[in-house]
Amino acid sequence: MIAPEVFKKLKLLVVDIDGTLTDGRLYYGKDGEAMKVFDVRDGHGLKLMQVCLGMKLAVLTGRKADLSRARLLEFGFSPIFERSRQKGPDFERLCAEAGVSPSEACFMGDDVNDLPALERAGLSACPADAAPEVLAKCAFVSKREGGRGAVRDLCEAWLGATVGWPPPEPPAHAFEPPKT
Repeated sequence: MIAPEVFKKLKLLVVDIDGTLTDGRLYYGKDGEAMKVFDVRDGHGLKLMQVCLGMKLAVLTGRKADLSRARLLEFGFSPIFERSRQKGPDFERLCAEAGVSPSEACFMGDDVNDLPALERAGLSACPADAAPEVLAKCAFVSKREGGRGAVRDLCEAWLGATVGWPPPEPPAHAFEPPKT
């Protein structure tokens, strides 16, 4: 159980994509087209974080984010840091770009390449099906798997510790898509 004070000091949620926002599988069609699947409840949890807490959202991923970009932009993820080969230093740069210290950020990842960022974060989080090395290091381990509600689980715990779960009903205009 994470103490409410830990959640209250956080200003930024940074997530990995593959294995965290998605189940980590890549779908390829016969013509080489690729697809990823996102959980709509993860998305709703992220939107509630923005609406209820004014939370900043960012992505730190080792892959190119082109397959995910439309979904990420729906939620105003910024920055989107892709093709990271050193997630620790890149996490620090991402936090600086967002105007927060690493201790004011939560990072959710699932594999060993995420460990350097997880170790620098104010709150480390992972899905239930993360690599054993990641599970051993994270303060928050979701009951759900990556791409299957792990991000939503984190959002529920965070909102529950700060504004209550379920959160107060936000105004209807809060769910309008960002203007591009």
